[in-house]
Amino acid sequence: LSLRRHGVGYESTTLTAELEHQPAESVGEIRSSLFADGRKAGMSNRMILEFADIFGYDIDFAQDLQEGDRFAVVYDNIFKDGKKIRDGEILAAQFTNQGKTYRAVRFVDSEGRSGYYTPDGQSLRKAFIRTPVDFVRISSGFNLARRHPILNIIRAHKGVDYAAATGTPVHTTGDGKIQFMGKKNGYGNVVVVRHSGQNETLYAHLSRFKPGLSVGSKVRQGQIIAFVGSTGLSTGPHLHYELHVGGRPVNPIAHRAAVRGGLGGKDLDKFRALVARYDRDRTQAPQIARTTPE
Repeated sequence: LSLRRHGVGYESTTLTAELEHQPAESVGEIRSSLFADGRKAGMSNRMILEFADIFGYDIDFAQDLQEGDRFAVVYDNIFKDGKKIRDGEILAAQFTNQGKTYRAVRFVDSEGRSGYYTPDGQSLRKAFIRTPVDFVRISSGFNLARRHPILNIIRAHKGVDYAAATGTPVHTTGDGKIQFMGKKNGYGNVVVVRHSGQNETLYAHLSRFKPGLSVGSKVRQGQIIAFVGSTGLSTGPHLHYELHVGGRPVNPIAHRAAVRGGLGGKDLDKFRALVARYDRDRTQAPQIARTTPE
């Protein structure tokens, strides 16, 4: 947008930049962490987080990674006048975790909605993502007979604790509406989100809440709702996360919500042609293409 003084006011002109799109690929192997090894493979911080988001429904990057897991990404490189200005979207991705290979291909449907799908056209988006915080370690798992570290009594641990620094963003793991936001006994600062099917998620020991949110606010999957802290009965900064299905606590790590759906009709036909295009031009990482489909 170009602004130029004109008399007592200004006149504006919108200039359209000619951008060039070139596909690029990053391939790597897990030796220490997705973040460190992704950087070694040439991926930007933003791209690593997006990669984790794509596969975050099936892989818990806090505990599922093993040395030797492999990853590959095809993404859009955007240039202006021969100079790279930014990374574009991830076009296709693959991750082999514990011997099982996951694939994702980006597709824009007939209504203009973009998403990532398996090669058979099933959405990778599920009702709940696996973890509410990025790249952390689990400090205490789901255990209904755990001895409380402060009270020294047997008290059910109905969720999972993720060790993370104070101030680490906390994301809601599913679409829903905030049911409770405030202090709740030993939980300290808490957010409870009500989801479809009477399911709820609880986020505890928070340092503070995301400004602008309150009871009744609608939240989207992956949206920041609060920040890690050590309020309530807590031995140090961490997030306590619970998932209640039908009013009963379940192990969030073991629980896998159903896939939301997939492509159909002409969209599925176009998507299959897109996947076939990728498969015809493989690279070192099987079934990941070098070229961007027209």
